[in-house]
Amino acid sequence: MLSFDYVEKDELAVLRWSDDDTREKWQKLIVSICLEASDSAEFSSSNALTLPWWTFLAVRGEVLSVISAFGLKAGQDFGISGEAVERLNHSRKMQESFLSEATQDLSERELKERLEAVGFERTLTPEQVRNVAKLLARSSGASFSVPGAGKTTEALAFYALSADRDDGLLVVAPKNAFAAWDEQYLQCFPTRSERFVRLRKTDQIARQLSDNPKLMLIGYQQLVRVRDRVSEYISKTRPFVFLDESHRIKNIESQQSQAILKISHLPKGKMILSGTPMPQSTDDLVPQFRFLFPEISASPENVVERIQKVYVRTTKDELGLPAVTRKVTRLPMDPYQEKLYLLLKSELAREAERALTDSTKVALRRFGRSVATVLQFVSNPALLADKPEFRYASELAHALSEGEGPKIRYVISRTRDLTKQGHKVLIWSSFVKNVEYLSECLRDLGAVYIHGGVDAGSDEDEDTREGKIKKFHDDANAQVMIANPAAASEGISLHRVCHHAIYLDRNFNAAQYLQSEDRIHRLGLPPGTATSLEVVECEGTVDETVRLRLESKVSAMAQVLRDHSLNISPVWESEEMEQEVDSAGLDKGDVEALVEALSPK
Repeated sequence: MLSFDYVEKDELAVLRWSDDDTREKWQKLIVSICLEASDSAEFSSSNALTLPWWTFLAVRGEVLSVISAFGLKAGQDFGISGEAVERLNHSRKMQESFLSEATQDLSERELKERLEAVGFERTLTPEQVRNVAKLLARSSGASFSVPGAGKTTEALAFYALSADRDDGLLVVAPKNAFAAWDEQYLQCFPTRSERFVRLRKTDQIARQLSDNPKLMLIGYQQLVRVRDRVSEYISKTRPFVFLDESHRIKNIESQQSQAILKISHLPKGKMILSGTPMPQSTDDLVPQFRFLFPEISASPENVVERIQKVYVRTTKDELGLPAVTRKVTRLPMDPYQEKLYLLLKSELAREAERALTDSTKVALRRFGRSVATVLQFVSNPALLADKPEFRYASELAHALSEGEGPKIRYVISRTRDLTKQGHKVLIWSSFVKNVEYLSECLRDLGAVYIHGGVDAGSDEDEDTREGKIKKFHDDANAQVMIANPAAASEGISLHRVCHHAIYLDRNFNAAQYLQSEDRIHRLGLPPGTATSLEVVECEGTVDETVRLRLESKVSAMAQVLRDHSLNISPVWESEEMEQEVDSAGLDKGDVEALVEALSPK
């Protein structure tokens, strides 16, 4: 007899069968379906198979089809434990929620009356009213609105109207977004006494959860460390679970994605929030959708159709934001720099071919480090001086004799010109040493900087992230901020004081790039404000491939999100255009672009 069970402690589905069953064709089909569904599926004995419950949910329809096709009878040929029945019933309701075509046909007045009745006092914009009404049609949904449009407010309104009085809320978010959730909750529910409990210290989380808090915040990496404890709590209390910046689980095989997906069948309701949900490709949407509806099969081929059914989005056009002025400044390399670049380019081309042939993650990471080295060299040759393993020491010495490099020289000069005109300037670089070097060069302009090594803390302390942001906002003498997109592309608003951004260099992360733009181009811009973004490139280098790949990724995202205003292509001031050499990237499409770009023409 075949049996299905659910092991709550490990969130596993367990299939067991008798010795007689092993001779049956249906047993082989069911086992094959489960093994193919997940790399984590494994035999726990010769007559038992385990796999993650959320994975089992996605293939349970196929398993049921086999059971029906062979006429297996419940109680005679197969059985389902009580725990599994309970979980399957919950999943059936979630599946019905996804498949439902029902809508909440609420007027703005009706929605606001319902919100006021539960103590929600913030006034929603017309776009937020539209979005919340659509979200309420299902138990889970997504808000992909642009930064500044109020995704957090929409999520809290959805929670207020979907949850019962005692239902809790767990928000998984980057640490730099914690303060925003505190602030938004207070503005939405000014008369409520409860506040978010921050689950930050591993040795204290068990005690915090034992107090049964109603509102909780936890970081993605921290959730990985305490997944079992949090999973046990969610299983018992059935809170709502929201993922802020949900594109952080785009890599389905990462630890944080697996930690999230393993609890995906437990919450009462779910939301994902991201302004950039697919920074690389449609594959990025698969784990995000599977978190919302693990009981619905999703693949790169069908996920766009599936997720378009459950997401809402407010665009920059709907917010009435003026268009951004984008400019690309193309500079020739210095002579010795160009000679060394040709050597690096030849070497990188060979590595790119190997990376495509050996498509393992190790090979891709190794190639990624080589790409980063070339991007560093183009942005600032001096960055390679600290690499003792660098092969071309004499060639590098010649390049360094030419000075800091054309891009660094231009960015410093351009920044000084803008500040003389009374503008504050935001400079972006992917490399920490560039960030610190530019800060030192522009110290006379009161430059402040943010990268991953700058700790969070009080805004009264000028050495903290918050203190540097406050200084840039409030101090007229702090005319320049230099920032690393990995550390500062989220959770910072500079649009009230700064309207000029210069990119010394960029990488292939489209989410980081779009979010960096949104630091100075978002809701709340003073009327008539012109926002200027300038990208600095060296001609004939990987810089150009980065641009083309970012444009391609953002264009694909715009199609999925049906948002024609999502476009980062610059307005060109000349006709030279697009027979340009491509450059680096760290997904397969980016590597292919590099092979094409670096091959001899």
